Amino acid sequence: MESISPSTKVLAEVDNAIGWITFNNPRRHNAMSLEMWLALGSILEGFGQDSSIRVVILKAAGEKAFVSGADISEFEKKRSSQQQRDEYEKAFDVAQTRLAEFDKPLIAMIQGYCIGGGLALALNTDIRIATEDSVFGIPAAKLGLGYGYGVIKTLTSLVGPSHAKDILFSARFLDTDEALRIGLINFVVSRAELPAKVLDYANTLVANAPLTIRASKAAVGEVVNDPGQAGPRYIDELVNDCFLSEDYKEGREAFMEKRKPVFKGS
Repeated sequence: MESISPSTKVLAEVDNAIGWITFNNPRRHNAMSLEMWLALGSILEGFGQDSSIRVVILKAAGEKAFVSGADISEFEKKRSSQQQRDEYEKAFDVAQTRLAEFDKPLIAMIQGYCIGGGLALALNTDIRIATEDSVFGIPAAKLGLGYGYGVIKTLTSLVGPSHAKDILFSARFLDTDEALRIGLINFVVSRAELPAKVLDYANTLVANAPLTIRASKAAVGEVVNDPGQAGPRYIDELVNDCFLSEDYKEGREAFMEKRKPVFKGS
């Protein structure tokens, strides 16, 4: 496994077509500092440009939390003035935008607390797999914080306006049963099962056709952005790329020969 970390608090590694991002601030329950948001944005940019990576997994060090939110201990020194707030929000927005626009599958491997900025981060992944003792929430209403349109739009697209309002207005915490029921997460497993489940799911995606996954992810994103619009032309182009690819030929031949296809993303 190759390590390419720009920060000791956000680790980046690549192993067999899977990019791993580890939030490594366990003493503070992986609360996100300005440094960590900057590092996350940088890592995502690099992973997006690396054609050998087909899937990215986000996980956390320690057992207490995926990400427990923003590092509130920084607020007085790094988020009190307008200039400081603007700098922080820019780092947050860059990282979240790169997550939202990332064209490869993103999997969140969640155990423990997934709160506030941590949940906002997880919302921009494609698949969320959580342990049965995980906890979710956005306690902004108890802190006097505001969340921007992007986070609230993504939350609402996942759980619907009624559940989104409940989560935001009440600032209460949700257990995994409720999170699964309302569509906030995809799968619930035990802590013992989590690593194997996530890796098995990631390897399933690695084995599938990258161009097909890319086109599907882009199309779903456009449907969420504007359910009533006609499909934009670039989606048709991505679909056409699939039909013109060597992978499509490989898929047909593998089916006829009753073997597993070997896709190359071209």
